[in-house]
Amino acid sequence: MPDKDVTLKPRLKTVPKVERPRLYKVILLNDDYTPRDFVVIVLKAVFRIGPETSYRIMMTAHQKGSCVVAVFTRDIAETKAKEATDLAKEAGFPLMFTTEPEE
Repeated sequence: MPDKDVTLKPRLKTVPKVERPRLYKVILLNDDYTPRDFVVIVLKAVFRIGPETSYRIMMTAHQKGSCVVAVFTRDIAETKAKEATDLAKEAGFPLMFTTEPEE
């Protein structure tokens, strides 16, 4: 068997780049009709935020008109915002939560 020069080329592995999912802010909008205590209850129930932090978020929204509650992936942010808004509607309050992309 004759010896032939064989060159071996390394196989290149392609590693796909996985991007992190885009994050969305859940924003509490202030209104003049929803009682403060109810807002704190909703924040504690839906977002699992402690009573002191819930109160601070509620007061910030009350004083500035809106406040970022939390940051999640899109699906979770929209679900939590809808759940909190629906909870307020069931109780007869116009409390609103919205989502928007984080910069």
